[in-house]
Amino acid sequence: MRLIVIGGDAAGMSAASQARRLLKPGDLDIVAFERGEYTSYSACGIPYWVGGLVDGPDELIARDPATHRANGIDVYTGHEVTGIDLKARTVTVRDRSESFDQLVYATGATPIRPAWADTPAKGVYGVQTLGDAAALQQWLEPGRDTAVVIGAGYIGVEMAEALQRRGMRVTLVERSGQPMATVDPDMGALVADSIRNLGIELRTGVTVQGLETDGGRVSAVVTDDGVLPADVVVLGLGVRPNTALADDAGLPLGVTGAIATDLRQRVTGPDGIVDGVWAAGDCTQVTHLVSGRAMHIPLGTHANKQGRVAGINIGGGYATFPGVIGTAITKICDLEVARTGLSSKEAEAAGFRFVTATVESTNRAGYFPGAVPMTVKVIAEKDTGLLLGAQIVGRAEAAKRIDAFAVAVWNRMTVTEMTALDLGYAPPYAPVWDPILIAARKASDAL
Repeated sequence: MRLIVIGGDAAGMSAASQARRLLKPGDLDIVAFERGEYTSYSACGIPYWVGGLVDGPDELIARDPATHRANGIDVYTGHEVTGIDLKARTVTVRDRSESFDQLVYATGATPIRPAWADTPAKGVYGVQTLGDAAALQQWLEPGRDTAVVIGAGYIGVEMAEALQRRGMRVTLVERSGQPMATVDPDMGALVADSIRNLGIELRTGVTVQGLETDGGRVSAVVTDDGVLPADVVVLGLGVRPNTALADDAGLPLGVTGAIATDLRQRVTGPDGIVDGVWAAGDCTQVTHLVSGRAMHIPLGTHANKQGRVAGINIGGGYATFPGVIGTAITKICDLEVARTGLSSKEAEAAGFRFVTATVESTNRAGYFPGAVPMTVKVIAEKDTGLLLGAQIVGRAEAAKRIDAFAVAVWNRMTVTEMTALDLGYAPPYAPVWDPILIAARKASDAL
């Protein structure tokens, strides 16, 4: 049997590696094509490389092509697959055909790049790949000290911090009324205050209209609120699933525009399962286990799990990927931001009647050195008390508390049940009433 993998990062190489563990080379040949230079790397680590916290790119690479080849996976970097023929069971790469019995489509996502950003001028960068980050690093030479980051989502705020760490003057531009639109507006306001307190100029409610250039390089960003000088422009406008190749091949797409799969990561459509074709990672849609809706949530955690599931099934085992609950976490300097489940906006869109409860507490006992405040918000279904979601904004030891909420959401706990959770307590780690318990108790009272 011959397996071809399109895409050499998290999902694709997880699938290949898992299939290889289950089937010997005599039973399964594995060939992976990656259009870029690197395989199996952490794109999430790029802002920390740019900011000087991590040496890179080698530090961000989990397994290079040589390691994969040593493990029995033929990897070809700099090879872009340009066509898929489902009837002939072939893919086209570099004007030649390669046959397959099984195919893993793991092309990831592509950055959103508006028409005004399509310019030959130098100094405009996305940060989707290690190659993007390397190009940005080369551009950031002494004397180029003014940066504009467009988009205040996870990547945007992380890149704003990274550039500020390099000593640059940074302006962060966001079209909506708040940074981090995945959290509720009241929590987003806390994030906005902290960003501004760091010395980063935050412009919300501002729309970018174009770029100005000078001598073949970017010189300014034009917005509906004025012109912002810029030696470098970083795009953090989000991503969309990379499905053009799949669409051209006739593979069915889901309601989100990403590829739809079943629980085993087999590509599915109106006519059922597409035989021998699997998909995983940022090019696929997932089911949100709280709302029940199909969503596109591109995260490395999902990609690795989905790739592993596909690989186990290709290798003759049985595994499923049930869905997600939208858990995410980030930091802006010392500010930590986390969320899980549904936001208020998402809960409303899904048709829930709900209550919210917001509390302020500390990460440690108030009298213990290093105690700092955090804000915790809980969203619960009004009729049942079911925990729908939670958000945390704070500093040291705040954000990872979201994992307790994530487990509760995953297991369909009510906020009343959560008030009795037996959480660890000692003054260096938590108040006697942990912020999790306080928030759950307040939400229970609100019911």
